[in-house]
Amino acid sequence: MMSSPPPNVTTQPLKEAQPLQEGEQAEQDEVTNLKAAIQREKAAKRKMYGYLVKIADELKTLRKESEQLIHAAEYARRAWYEGGMWRGPNVLPGAYAGSGAGPEGGRNDAADGISPALSVPQAPVSLSDLFLDLVTVTAFSRVGSAIQERGTVDAPILAYFAVFWQIWSKEASYSTRFDTSDISSHLETLLACFALLAGSLSAFSDFHSAGSDRIMGVAGFVALLHMALHARVWYWFQEGGDVNSVNWSVKRYAVFTTLMNVLEAINWAAGIALPLESSWRGWVFLLGILLNMRLPRGFMPNDFHAACSKRGVLFILLLGFNLQSILVVASPYFNYWDPTIDQYTFVFLACFLMFMIKLLYVDDTYSVAPQDHALLYNRLAGFFFHLGNFALLLFTTVLGSGLNLLTQSFLAAAAALPSDAKNLVCGGFSATILSITFIKSMHIRRVPTDPKHQSMFYTAYFTQFVVVITAVYVSARMYMTTDTQGGLAALLMRNEIEMLGVLVGFSVVLVFMSWLDEAIELRLYSDAAEAEQYRVQPFGFWACFKHEEPLQLEAMALERNRSLLAQRSPLLGSSMFLSSGSMYNSFANLNLHVPEGV
Repeated sequence: MMSSPPPNVTTQPLKEAQPLQEGEQAEQDEVTNLKAAIQREKAAKRKMYGYLVKIADELKTLRKESEQLIHAAEYARRAWYEGGMWRGPNVLPGAYAGSGAGPEGGRNDAADGISPALSVPQAPVSLSDLFLDLVTVTAFSRVGSAIQERGTVDAPILAYFAVFWQIWSKEASYSTRFDTSDISSHLETLLACFALLAGSLSAFSDFHSAGSDRIMGVAGFVALLHMALHARVWYWFQEGGDVNSVNWSVKRYAVFTTLMNVLEAINWAAGIALPLESSWRGWVFLLGILLNMRLPRGFMPNDFHAACSKRGVLFILLLGFNLQSILVVASPYFNYWDPTIDQYTFVFLACFLMFMIKLLYVDDTYSVAPQDHALLYNRLAGFFFHLGNFALLLFTTVLGSGLNLLTQSFLAAAAALPSDAKNLVCGGFSATILSITFIKSMHIRRVPTDPKHQSMFYTAYFTQFVVVITAVYVSARMYMTTDTQGGLAALLMRNEIEMLGVLVGFSVVLVFMSWLDEAIELRLYSDAAEAEQYRVQPFGFWACFKHEEPLQLEAMALERNRSLLAQRSPLLGSSMFLSSGSMYNSFANLNLHVPEGV
């Protein structure tokens, strides 16, 4: 019988192999861990490199924008005679700030070192512009005196007012695109002021008089001035440049404007050649006015904020002149008798009415976001926006003429309210309120996406609309009511103070109603930043129409510029003034993120 082998003979190699396998497994685990660590280290380095690249890009962008702001501030502070006292036309930085392109080639030195994507707003109204505004308002006042004498607005008055307004529009159009600080621009502005004053002296004339010839001569003279002015711009930029560059746009704009002014000058010359009894003279005025009409921003954009400021300054000056004319009419009475309480009340109500109209007026310099503005949403909306501003100026002049007649009637203690004063005041007030509402309707409003909040804003807008229509209807009924008629309208204007008090009451209600959507916004949201996140859905008459992409890109660039300037304004120094509108306004300022290429 054989004996069994010892137990440790076969199990010994297995015990020796186990440590070897465990060592190999440990080595493999260590290698795997090292590879994973290397991969993590590489990923971390790649991530860190990506962060460093982003930081470097941000620093480059910040440095570039800071240099642009510094260069822009230097451009804004430069002396008026730099580049020569009779230097050629230079494009304003603000005129191409939103176009996405800067001047290339040509002979333009307007933006040396300034990027077109970022510009600093300068003083929107220079002293020369302010002087032109004063002369223009003086011409409007002369037309108002003619309205006061005739007691109505007839075709000659409407035509002369349009001619004076279009002369101002030509000057404003040029000064919001090109630098006007050189002597040649000052000289042209001076000649235009002389022409406006000369034309205003003939504001009482009809179409069949020598005064009509003088106004046509004034319009033709200004047309020739701008023909020469824009021909000079064309000569300065005749090299053009690449297609869609600023120089190319300036050249096209200059050619078009020069040709239109040539046609206008020919039209006025033909009108002067017509005999005084010709029935075609009124048609000459109509054709001249139509030749002056332009679709906004057709060839070349302008300085958006400067143009908005110029419109606001002209309107405020007109209100001031209206108030001054009331006191001028009252001065002969107050020179001999001390004012009574009733007379103080009358003057106070007249001033209060003007102030309420000022509050109703939309100062769209900063209160309306560029992408919601009529001029930067749709060109047709911009065209009607300009017509609304013309109507506002005209009917404010009519209102001022009526208040002058009303002042004479009140101080003379007339037994009955003169019909001319009643018609001009009530009709002018009704048309002025309607014009302001029409201008507001051209802009795009924003409502929240939340259905509950949305219904609240719709209710606010509908309430505003009903109140405005009611005020316009009642004041229009007061205008149409004759002296022999009775009813509520007749009771509202038994005397001057009562009628003026009714109109002031309407204006106060309208002002409070215009703040209704702002009040709801304050109620729903903590601040404007939170409101901007919700009030994004467009609402309004023009929201039904398709917006124009180039205008919206320009508006988005302007909004981006304004945000950057607000963030980095300390770089500009104390000499630069950056205005910011109310945080709460009817038109939400959206923080759109604009791509770098815009």
